[in-house]
Amino acid sequence: MRYDGGMKSSSFKVGVSIAAILALFLAACGTSGENGASEGASETGERKSSETAPEAASENTPPAGAEGEFETDFARHDVSYEEISSGGPPKDGIPAVDEPRFIEIEEADEWIEGNEPVILVRHGGEARAYPLQIITWHEIVNDEIGGEPITVTFCPLCNTAIAFEGELDGRELDFGTTGRLRFSNLIMYDRQTESWWQQATGEAIAGELTGEKLETIPAPIVPWDDFREAHPDGEVLSRETGNSRDYGRNPYVGYDDADSSPFLYDGPETPGELPAMARVITVDDEREPVAFPYETLMETPAVNDEIGGEPVAVFWREGTASALDEDSIDAGRDVGSAGVYSRELDGDTLTFRSDGEGKILDEETGSEWNVLGEAVAGEMEGSDLEPVVSIDHFWFSWAAFRPETRVYET
Repeated sequence: MRYDGGMKSSSFKVGVSIAAILALFLAACGTSGENGASEGASETGERKSSETAPEAASENTPPAGAEGEFETDFARHDVSYEEISSGGPPKDGIPAVDEPRFIEIEEADEWIEGNEPVILVRHGGEARAYPLQIITWHEIVNDEIGGEPITVTFCPLCNTAIAFEGELDGRELDFGTTGRLRFSNLIMYDRQTESWWQQATGEAIAGELTGEKLETIPAPIVPWDDFREAHPDGEVLSRETGNSRDYGRNPYVGYDDADSSPFLYDGPETPGELPAMARVITVDDEREPVAFPYETLMETPAVNDEIGGEPVAVFWREGTASALDEDSIDAGRDVGSAGVYSRELDGDTLTFRSDGEGKILDEETGSEWNVLGEAVAGEMEGSDLEPVVSIDHFWFSWAAFRPETRVYET
C-alpha cells in the first residue's frame, strides 16, 4: 500500500532549504513580550542543524554546556549522552507557560477557527483546551486541573501531545525545556531536582530521578469545534501567557510532509513499515505497543482490535487541520483526529463500524458515537467509553523509542 495519508505530494522537503526552516525556528524561540516575563533565547535562539558538532564527547560525558546551565546529577543516567544533541535554544530558551490563564468558549471563538487543533484534557471533572497555536511556541504548560497538578506538553518535531500528572511519589514537579533533543524529541527538566525527562516516554533519563516515570493522562488532539460542542462550559488556555508570540502562525511551515525527513533526527534507522513522517496514534502497552497509521484510519474510521488481550476501539474523523503544514495553523490541510477507547461498557463488549457517511455506529444497538468516545444518538446516548491513553506521533519518533511496535493492518 502506498502511503500518502492525505499529505500533499511536494518537493518541499521541509522547506525550500534548511536555512529557511532555521529562520522559522528562530522566530519560534523569539524574545519575551512586555508583560514582564524574563527573556528567553532572544532572536538568536533558533534550533540549529544537526550538521553542527555533537554536544556529547562520549556516552558518559554530559552534553557540552549542560553542567554550566544545570545542577543536574549527570553521573546518574540510563541513556548514552552521545544520543543527546542541541536543539539550538539554551535552558528555558523556549519558555514554558508557568502561570496559565483560562478564558471561556465565547471569548476564544474570536481567535480560534473550528478546524484548529487543540489538546483536550479532562481531569477531576473539568475539561480544558490547550490550542496548538499557543503551545507550539512554548512546548510545556504547567497547570492545575481538578485540584491536581498536571503538565501539558507538545513536541512539534515529533507531533507528540502528552499530558502528565504533576506529582511523583508525593512530590509536586513542574517542568521547563532543556534546549536539548534526543531522537528529535523534547527533553524536559523538572525544576525541583533538575533531572532530565524524555517527553515521548515520560521517563527520567538523567539526574536524581533517573529511572522514574511520570503517569500519563489522556490528552487527544481534537478540532476546536469538537471541544466546544462536547464541553460548552470548558476552559481554554488564554493567549495572555506573559510572552509575546505570533500565536496562530505556524513556525514549522511545511514540516508535516510525508516526503520529508525528520529535522534534527540522529537516531536508529526507522523501521520500513511506514514512512518516517507518517502520522500514527499509539498505545504504549507494556505487553504489546501498537501504532495505528492515520492512513489506515482514514480508510477504516472505526477499528476493532485487542491490545494485550483487552478489546479496544480506534475512532477517526475528518475535520482537524495540521498544525505543522501552512503558515497559518487554521489553513493546514485536514489530517483528522483519532482516539482510542475500551470497547467494554456496562459488562458488554461493543463492536463498531463506520456507515461510510462519517458516522460511527455500534453493531449491538445501532447507537452513534463521536471521536471523543461519546454516544450522541440512539439507545446508548449519553454513555461514554473509557479512554485508553494514546499519543499521536510521527512514525520515526515512536519507532525510535518502541521499535518492537506492532503496526495495525486491516
